[in-house]
Amino acid sequence: MYHRDHVSYQALALPDRVQLSPDDAMRAAMAFRDYMKKRHSVRDYAPDPVPEAVISACIEAAGSAPSGANRQPWHFVAISDPAIKARIRTAAEEEERAFYEGGGGDEWLRALEPIGTGAQKPHLEVAPWLIVIFAQRYGVTSDGHRYKNYYVPESVGIATGLLIAAIHHAGLVCLEHTPNPMRFLNAQCGRPENEKPVMILPVGYPAADATVPAVAKIKKPLAEIMTVLRG
Repeated sequence: MYHRDHVSYQALALPDRVQLSPDDAMRAAMAFRDYMKKRHSVRDYAPDPVPEAVISACIEAAGSAPSGANRQPWHFVAISDPAIKARIRTAAEEEERAFYEGGGGDEWLRALEPIGTGAQKPHLEVAPWLIVIFAQRYGVTSDGHRYKNYYVPESVGIATGLLIAAIHHAGLVCLEHTPNPMRFLNAQCGRPENEKPVMILPVGYPAADATVPAVAKIKKPLAEIMTVLRG
């Protein structure tokens, strides 16, 4: 968190210890792994309402993420207003049509074919909540002083991962939606120029007939994503 005045380092005894025995750690790690494997990016939503308090708790969990110099360079806009969601859908679909009509390039469009996506984004209206994630490229104090943030993409990426995990932990589903470009979201969400929109997360319960692309269940095996250098 930014301070204009000099703030000296002060050590604080570790306030929370969650250390487990090796056996309990193995059980906890495997249980979390298995539960996260049940997470899916979903495009089909039920219109059932989700309490605002649930969304707030998920965002608060995301806000606990580590960040460069503890600047916490993120902002989350939670939207349930149908009119705003409709405007975001209209603007997003305009960008998506340009993308799918060739703006994305042949290679990118071929890569998306197994996912089954298209320019139509009804989930942006059907989902009871949209969470728009903004990255603060630099900070601005209340009196207009501009200051630097550090490791912004990395910090916001970590917070977004925590948010997605929290949403799943709450029994909800979401979809990582990134229309390109996304600058229209600043105006729709009333966010300042120093913030860059990086993602829209529709959040809610899956529809009774929700589907996911079969290819989404194909994950790289552990041997391809992990290298161990033993001592």
